[in-house]
Amino acid sequence: MVVRQATDEAVSFQPEAGAESKSVAVLGATGSIGTSTLDVIRNAPELYRAQALTAQSNVTLLTEQALEFQPDLVVIGDEAHYPRLRDALSGTNIHVAAGLSGLIEAASIGADIVVGGIVGAAGIRPSLAALETGSVLALANKECLVCAGDLFTQTARRVGRPILPVDSEHNAIFQIFETEHAAEVESVILTASGGPFRTWSQDQINRAGVEDALKHPNWSMGARITIDSATMMNKGFELIEAHHLFPVEANQLEVLVHPQSIIHGLVRYSDGSVLAELAAPDMRVAISHSLAWPQRKESPAKSLDLAKIGTLTFEEPDLERFPALGLAIEAMKTGGMAPAVLNAADEVAVEAFLKGQIRFVDIARIVNETLEKGHQLFKAVETVDEIFTIDRESRVLATELI
Repeated sequence: MVVRQATDEAVSFQPEAGAESKSVAVLGATGSIGTSTLDVIRNAPELYRAQALTAQSNVTLLTEQALEFQPDLVVIGDEAHYPRLRDALSGTNIHVAAGLSGLIEAASIGADIVVGGIVGAAGIRPSLAALETGSVLALANKECLVCAGDLFTQTARRVGRPILPVDSEHNAIFQIFETEHAAEVESVILTASGGPFRTWSQDQINRAGVEDALKHPNWSMGARITIDSATMMNKGFELIEAHHLFPVEANQLEVLVHPQSIIHGLVRYSDGSVLAELAAPDMRVAISHSLAWPQRKESPAKSLDLAKIGTLTFEEPDLERFPALGLAIEAMKTGGMAPAVLNAADEVAVEAFLKGQIRFVDIARIVNETLEKGHQLFKAVETVDEIFTIDRESRVLATELI
């Protein structure tokens, strides 16, 4: 089984024979992906064991999770919170660490599966460390592939371990993409809910506030990804990810607006067949599939009732009202570090919007101007350090524009 192949060489993984359960390291345990992952583990303790948990700053929830799941290692990314976490877990057999070195220690602990749920560029080094150690990486962090896609896929091939996509859309494609018939794939289609502003006029979008943008109709997610869904930048990031995860060209990737969020991805084949994966809008479906792969196990998510849903509808994306999607498509086609510049500018702009410093429509404007002014940064790179240098320079550009 292979997620992405630039050549015909296969990346495969089979669990150790006779293994009673899989050990799991959860990077970003207190976020939406992390809490959903732990819910899957909670519902199948005979199948999975949490070996390491990390969080950036939520000591209270991380402590509760550590006491419940009793992992070997717990890490807090923000070193200022280390004393509090250490004291809270004093008297247990749980090792406590902090900072980037602690995150990398958790990622490299030797777990069978590492769930990469850290938000932002901060997830790149730990997720790469997980692959380098030989763990299977169940990846939810977008920046890993948007900013460093070639580095991650090359590493996965070198160590002979797959990258399992946890995002619902990429997980859907993973389930229905027939790698052995990749030459017969005409297109890969990622669906988008359209976000909270799908039916809003341009004038209404111009006046949209933070509370409006955070009201996603279908999914419960963190603030940044929810804003990215409102601008549709998130779907653009997912196109870039899919370009790395699957053996397709940029012109074979499409977006289809599907407000019900029931069909998560489709693959169109040359014989006229279109395969689709359907599931309730619940991240535990994709997480359960990734943890159990190459098998299938029961998920705590509710089964899909199509009769109750009744109707599924589809629309073309509107690039005039949602220019961020078009910017992401152009960055994907440009290649090199253009997607990394795109991501850095978006992260800065979204933060500024959440703080009330810019309007919602200014997010795409800031990203566009950063791409125009930072075109000299689009060069191809080979190391993580170079990636972070370009990330920093892009953030400075975006901040100056704001």
